[in-house]
Amino acid sequence: MAVSIRVDSNAPQVLRLLAAVREMGEHPRPLLEQIAFLGENSTRERFDNQTDPEGRRWKPSLRVQLRGGKTLTKDGHLGDSITSQADDNAAEWGTNRIYAAVHQFGATIKAKNGGFLRFPLPGGGWVAKRQVTVPPRPFLGLSQDDEQDVLDLASRFITGLIQRNAPGGA
Repeated sequence: MAVSIRVDSNAPQVLRLLAAVREMGEHPRPLLEQIAFLGENSTRERFDNQTDPEGRRWKPSLRVQLRGGKTLTKDGHLGDSITSQADDNAAEWGTNRIYAAVHQFGATIKAKNGGFLRFPLPGGGWVAKRQVTVPPRPFLGLSQDDEQDVLDLASRFITGLIQRNAPGGA
């Protein structure tokens, strides 16, 4: 099914508005850059709030249980590595840290060559295990608030476009 709309006008203001709308549709990069930046900032806030995109608290790491602090922020490298980018086709944000997927999705980590993994216990002492399970602590994704923010951002962007290009616009 095809839909076609034709507008004939000799009013330059109407033609200017239609040209601006067409240009935005063909090259939405400015809007997508704002969406990517919103996603990057929302993800960074999750490291401060210690919650996943659904608002659930992350399970505290053993390090946090032993010494305090925040989960996934021992040195701050993972949270500091969140970046965003956009072009005319997509808005994206994330990290290039190789261990990010382990924290996002969880994983079972096994010792190499039949050896053991050693780590301290909360009450003192050490334990050796052949494998450990890292629980998922999702930090990437869109919350319901993020989704609404994206819609609001797009609405403001389009409204501004119309106001700037409509007859009598700024």
